[in-house]
Amino acid sequence: MARIYLSLGSNIDRERSLRGAITHLREHFGELTVSRVFESTAVGFDGEDFYNLCVGLDTDMDVLEVNRVLHDIEDQYGRDRNGPRFSSRTLDIDLLLYDDLVMKEGKLELPRDEITKHAFVLWPLAEVAADTLHPTEGKTIAELWRDFDKASQALHPVDFDPAQ
Repeated sequence: MARIYLSLGSNIDRERSLRGAITHLREHFGELTVSRVFESTAVGFDGEDFYNLCVGLDTDMDVLEVNRVLHDIEDQYGRDRNGPRFSSRTLDIDLLLYDDLVMKEGKLELPRDEITKHAFVLWPLAEVAADTLHPTEGKTIAELWRDFDKASQALHPVDFDPAQ
């Protein structure tokens, strides 16, 4: 059984998209550990603000099968993979960690480099995986968040529970 962590984000129909994603993830994987939801400005383009959160779960699926399930869920919410990399999204689900696996296969890279680059990934991840050791950084997620330059990116929790 692998412990995995996901980052979810949306800036188009945010509440519906994230609620739906949580429902689909529960249907595929069962029990989830869900962080609070955070609002952040769009990174790399001008667009509406994003809602972001992280989810932890256990699975018997291999990493490529998990990635396929995540893409299927994104597709159900109208994810357009032909647009620019930095653009508005109905739903973005990124596999951040799969146990302590380190790999790069096509566009799939583990651990995901956004963990150490973006507050909107690291803060919610620290809520659900504080004691998890980052496979290449040699620090726990809580330590990475403690050391992160929090003034570099605007981010704040919002009163929205996607599990309801």
